[in-house]
Amino acid sequence: MPKVLLKDVVARIKDKVDKDSTNLEYYIGGEHFDYAEVCITKRGVIQGSTIGPAFHMHFMPGDVLLMSRNPHLRKAGVVDFEGICSDVSYVCRTKDENVLMQRYLPFVFQTDHFWEFAERNKKGSTNFFLNWSDFEKYEFDLPGIEEQRKLTELLWAAQETKMAYQELLRQSDELVKSQFIELFGDPISNSKCLPVKLLSEVASSRLGKMLDAKKQTGKYRHPYLANFNVQWFRFDFSTLNEMDFNEEDQVEFALEYGDLMVCEGGEVGRCAVWHNEIECCYFQKAVHRVRCDTTQILPEYLAWWFHFRSSYNEFEDIIGSKSTIAHLPGVKLKALEIPIPSIGLQLDFVFLVEQTDKSKFELKQSIANITALMKSLMQQDFSN
Repeated sequence: MPKVLLKDVVARIKDKVDKDSTNLEYYIGGEHFDYAEVCITKRGVIQGSTIGPAFHMHFMPGDVLLMSRNPHLRKAGVVDFEGICSDVSYVCRTKDENVLMQRYLPFVFQTDHFWEFAERNKKGSTNFFLNWSDFEKYEFDLPGIEEQRKLTELLWAAQETKMAYQELLRQSDELVKSQFIELFGDPISNSKCLPVKLLSEVASSRLGKMLDAKKQTGKYRHPYLANFNVQWFRFDFSTLNEMDFNEEDQVEFALEYGDLMVCEGGEVGRCAVWHNEIECCYFQKAVHRVRCDTTQILPEYLAWWFHFRSSYNEFEDIIGSKSTIAHLPGVKLKALEIPIPSIGLQLDFVFLVEQTDKSKFELKQSIANITALMKSLMQQDFSN
């Protein structure tokens, strides 16, 4: 099987549009990529957004977007709609469909081989990145066009099955949402007139430790949760960084079973309940630790309240006048007004969540099996 350089078969498209005058509706930011997924299905609406001037790169349906920042997050995927992205996302298109099929390209970008190359060639100290000229040097095996067609057909069949399972996962979450509304009413308008308390009255909270590269000795290295580790209702441990937490830090930034970990920036409010998944794990400044008084509020209920708030307005009301970047300072977190249902109703809801999670576990296992199959297919030689 011949080897090719990326620069010989893939072009970076540099078409530009003015976000303030375009008729295009959607944009894609870093938060819209999912880890190691070949399809980008999330998007933001340009009108009324706070995206900056860097969002001017035009993409078309079928283009593959490759995020140049933080290669450990494996952000690359194909889009099926038209829109804009920032100039740190590279718009990629095959130079010749008779040499490299566009529908094959997103799978190339999600091989371990590609991301291992990216990790070896990344630049920077804390915010890692690769220039397009770095990616262009990537060398990989390229099957002949007929073999690509066979492989692409198999890969997309597997991808469609995987996405069907992912849709069942989404529907499971929709069931939980509907039960939340039935039990507690609309969480934003508090339609059932539940008693309201400040978060500081029902939970303690604090931000994690600031990462200071100059003070790292390596003597007390421990894993910590960063923003990207905290996903909705789960933790992503595909990449887990470490830094020093001395004995005093280990007390101050300890995690306990049932702590609600909340993202301070990025997708503000994204959260998951800690279940001691990793021993001696702490948390970094981009994450809040919320420790509930469980005689008043349960972390599972609070997590879903955060989810509803994020779904409604993505916490846009907390963006300060001096900043265009959404973030959730500790003082504003503590001041959030939370409707408080009875513990009995909260327990009923938690039971439903637990039963749904059992079904979701089986779906996730099927998705993992399909992902493993797709990786195996990408390593096979179909030339025989």
